Amino acid sequence: MSPVNTPLRLYNTLTRAKEDFVPLDAANVRMYVCGPTVYDFAHIGNARPVIVFDVLNRLLRHLYGAEHVTYVRNITDVDDKINARAIRDFPDLPLNDAIRAVTEKTANQFFADVKALGCLEPNVQPRATDNIREMVAIIGKLLANGHAYIATGAEGREVLFAVNTMADYGQLSKRRLEDQQAGARIAVEGHKRNPGDFVLWKESAATEPGWHAEFTDGARTEAIFGRPGWHIECSAMSHRYLGETFDIHGGGLDLIFPHHENEIAQSRCAFGQNVMAKVWMHNGFLQVEGEKMSKSLGNFVTINELLHTDKFGGRSWPGEVLRLAMLKTHYRQPIDWTVKALEEAEKTLDRWYSIIGDATWPDDGFDDDVFAALCDDLNTSGALGGLHQVAAAEASIARPDSANRPLKRLRNTANLLGLLQASETEWRRLKRGSDDIDSSAVQSLIDARLAARAAKNWAESDRIRDELLAMGIQLKDNKDGTTTWEVKR
Repeated sequence: MSPVNTPLRLYNTLTRAKEDFVPLDAANVRMYVCGPTVYDFAHIGNARPVIVFDVLNRLLRHLYGAEHVTYVRNITDVDDKINARAIRDFPDLPLNDAIRAVTEKTANQFFADVKALGCLEPNVQPRATDNIREMVAIIGKLLANGHAYIATGAEGREVLFAVNTMADYGQLSKRRLEDQQAGARIAVEGHKRNPGDFVLWKESAATEPGWHAEFTDGARTEAIFGRPGWHIECSAMSHRYLGETFDIHGGGLDLIFPHHENEIAQSRCAFGQNVMAKVWMHNGFLQVEGEKMSKSLGNFVTINELLHTDKFGGRSWPGEVLRLAMLKTHYRQPIDWTVKALEEAEKTLDRWYSIIGDATWPDDGFDDDVFAALCDDLNTSGALGGLHQVAAAEASIARPDSANRPLKRLRNTANLLGLLQASETEWRRLKRGSDDIDSSAVQSLIDARLAARAAKNWAESDRIRDELLAMGIQLKDNKDGTTTWEVKR
């Protein structure tokens, strides 16, 4: 199958159908993905959308050219959870300084963690606190055209979005407004016109962070020192960097309602557009060893803990292992995060790295079947099946010492998924966490052992195995004829 004739098809939550992807402008393909709220280190569930949409970003860059793709992933650094963490961790600092201390640390840790997962940096990673002006401007538009109002609640003045002013509110989640009203479990707060009305801006107390803003509701203008609601943040940042409408909006399944539904309401009503984003994509939930991840169950694990501690499975794991384990399940399906899955992913990478070695080979293209699987709504599990076939074919070719080794597609194809971005030596060093073993010497001994086995010189084969074992190297002879190794634990 020729890549030229392979259309990209994506499942659109908005239409509940898989559709051919046709960008609004092929010279400016635009994608926005909701990033983390940086009140704490990101957990492994946060890693799923990061990895999923990194693969999509890579695919879009391949299809349209890197210079024609803009990928925006935000940082939420204003939130009541952040306020609470700042007061707890930095009680002696002024609140705004304490908040900055919390968010700087956690945001920088997030950037380092996702880099270890093999993710490309988005084109823009905006912070909510750097986009307050844009939020206030959009709220002003909503007030001017009758989609918002100012009211006073128990905790002060608020600017609220009036959901009944939008005729088709609920399109994304398929929740009809009248059904929400009829079966509402939450009491109608006295200052709200409708129980579904949500906060755009809320007044801050003296002990809370805030910004000065003026809002006009009808004939009156009020100055409200306050902070934004959660949903308006993403409407503002996506509009600033991608425009009134753009191609793809992504995030976790849990964001469909209310976050993404309310983003759509704000953006469409402010700018008078029929859509905010053409395609809405959502990844499925993550469990840990068959149970919902929660701190109360003791199975809550951060990306950083997986990378650097022995909390999960009694050891740390290379970022590429986490990435491969994540990609083995289709992004829209639930995933069970298990030690066994990580062990299997690591064995696969050991085998693949032993095939590609350390040499840098000219670009030999990529496997069309793997590319076609990715174009079918990011079918990463199907793509990995194709990679196994490519690896098996390449493993059947002997590894010569000369530079005449045939051009290979395994590394090039795997790079579409963000895999095999290192050399074999780099991979082994990453697994060890040190440089105390000469990988080239190990490989030379393995090659010599393979030659002895081919000559049925079993005594020499056993001698080399024992020599490697004395060096702390454990060998594994694979069914495809390759031998992989790891440092004995």
